[in-house]
Amino acid sequence: MNKKEAYTGIDYFRIIAAFLIIAIHTSPLTTYSYTADFILTRIIARTAVPFFFMTSGFFLISEYNYNPDKLKTFIKRTAIIYGIAIALYIPVNIYNGYFAMDNLLPNIIKDIVFDGTLYHLWYMPAAVIGSTITWLLVKKISLKWAFGTTAFLYIIGMLGDSYFGFSEQIPFVKNLYSNLFEVSDYTRNGVFFAPVFFVLGGIIASKKFHTSPRNSLIGLVVTLFLMFGEGLFLHNLNVQRHDSMYIMLIPCMFFLFTALTYWRGRTVSGMRTWTLIIYIIHPMMIIVVRMVAKILGLQALLINNSLVHYLVVSVASASASFIILALKKRIKINTKQACVSDVDRSWIEVNLDNLRHNAIILQAAMPANCELMAVVKAEGYGHGAVAVAKCLNQIGVTAIAVATIDEGIELRQCGIQGEILIMGYTSPMRAKELNKYDLTQTLIDYHYALLLNKQGYKIKVHIKIDTGMHRLGFDVNSPETVVNVFTTKNLQICGIYTHLCVAESLDTDSVEFTHTQVTDFYNLLDVVARQGIAVPKIHIQSSYGLLNYTELECDYARMGIALYGVLSSKDDITKLQLDLRPVLSLKSQVILIRNVAKGESVGYDRQFVANRDSRIAILPIGYADGLPRNLSCGNGSVLVKGCRVPIIGRICMDQLMLDITDVPNVNVGDTATLLGKDGQAEICATEVAENADTITNELLSKMGSRLKLVNC
Repeated sequence: MNKKEAYTGIDYFRIIAAFLIIAIHTSPLTTYSYTADFILTRIIARTAVPFFFMTSGFFLISEYNYNPDKLKTFIKRTAIIYGIAIALYIPVNIYNGYFAMDNLLPNIIKDIVFDGTLYHLWYMPAAVIGSTITWLLVKKISLKWAFGTTAFLYIIGMLGDSYFGFSEQIPFVKNLYSNLFEVSDYTRNGVFFAPVFFVLGGIIASKKFHTSPRNSLIGLVVTLFLMFGEGLFLHNLNVQRHDSMYIMLIPCMFFLFTALTYWRGRTVSGMRTWTLIIYIIHPMMIIVVRMVAKILGLQALLINNSLVHYLVVSVASASASFIILALKKRIKINTKQACVSDVDRSWIEVNLDNLRHNAIILQAAMPANCELMAVVKAEGYGHGAVAVAKCLNQIGVTAIAVATIDEGIELRQCGIQGEILIMGYTSPMRAKELNKYDLTQTLIDYHYALLLNKQGYKIKVHIKIDTGMHRLGFDVNSPETVVNVFTTKNLQICGIYTHLCVAESLDTDSVEFTHTQVTDFYNLLDVVARQGIAVPKIHIQSSYGLLNYTELECDYARMGIALYGVLSSKDDITKLQLDLRPVLSLKSQVILIRNVAKGESVGYDRQFVANRDSRIAILPIGYADGLPRNLSCGNGSVLVKGCRVPIIGRICMDQLMLDITDVPNVNVGDTATLLGKDGQAEICATEVAENADTITNELLSKMGSRLKLVNC
């Protein structure tokens, strides 16, 4: 994916799908042509609901996504929305006599579980059931077999839907479907209809079957044309019990959704919520339009003219949705207040807006065709690897770097898409997992490459070149070993890179050494190219490599510490000055205030002795939370009430002490900021790192082992 782009095609097709669903329920062309209306509402518009299922599957289901928390979140959110929608339409159900039916309780249960308590609400229980079935199948039997199983369920459903006229000719089969319809009025539900489209979304997300944009569009046109023929043929034969499920609907949706994934651009904020509201409220708008038409005596125009009726309902639904969204924003609780409401000790606040800002700023500074590779090793430098990767995925960043295979697996299991490069060592014995989770492994030397190749699994790899750091990598002066790797059977060479070890320094010797590294690396690539080998994607720059050597032409730039809005050291000066914003704040709260008389001591080794009557605040945070112990005894400070106060005595494993004597009105429960802003005052990570005689990379990556991460 282009580094600055998101799935704009999916976002915009949400609008089309929402208005196609309104068309299904208003039949806009019946006044002019029954056949044209059938084609629009019973064939073309039948792509709308599968599209929504596939969208959920695309972001929820994949061959490596086994994280139950993601499924639980989806189910919970859908169930809550479904409950609200049910409550919203209770007055309508009362008006139409729903609660006067025979066998009310069994019918209510059937409608809630399968059919929906109003005709359009079946989608929500279908989404819950379909996602659960799909997730379990993918986890237990793999994506491929899950597709086969759900396709079989779809065939069963189709024989009770568009092809029912054929099924009912067989008495035994007819009886089976008669019993089935006692449980659910339609086979268009979460068991037979939804799962195959969830799986299809997962297949496209996993890129198991690749089609080019051109072939996707050709496939869409061909399969849609064939679906026209199928639908009209079945309709003319009068065999359709319902008209939601066609044979050609599955390939048509595959090509349609694949084509949409190639339409990239800016994220369309709020689109999902807006179209969801349209979906929920449009039947209410149908009622409102009919009522207004009756009051004004405009039935001939607003009701009897089907196209005008559709347009008015669509405009009313869209307008009402905008109003609801505006009201929602007005009453929304301040995010930053809400995000700390459930913390009771100390916590890390991660400002995802600043993360997105930094990513965009860094991308803009890169040469054309260079893609940001986000380094999220060590829990995203203490920021939370999964949350960081998800946020960046959403804005189109799909190249991720980690240090270990287990970090990569965790990201995959949480649904992170795109390339995940492991920059460190992975035992060749874990080659099967590299293949299973579609991870890209760094080749640390030639011998290692041969061992990995012998495992017999197809594995994506990047070749690391040692150009002078003398850590990992092939010797830059032995290009023949690099050439030989390209002949291995099981290693798919996707990239080649080196690491600049003094890119942060601009002194003459460091700059000269860096230029030597770069020259040697490109010379090696020339040798490889002269052997007739297509050079794979290259990357040289890490954070300082970009900030000091922006001119380097690469396919990736590996962004670590700069992505999180800080430099490694306070005194670092870079050629490129960017508006990078710190992403992480470290906060705690005052849990106890003690009055200490002059001459009394506080903490281990009596390192603090009060030279006046003092007020001492206790914070529940210590060196076990990643705060360096050498910030003790006034070497570090904390912000309380916007004022800087010193850390006194020895920092303990789980607590530290502050002298708040000069700050009035400090109370138990007040927030203390150890990193970040409080009012106009700020404590920067570079300052803390300098006081602790370390760098921000170490400082930040050591945090978070037991602190709660709060995304704001």
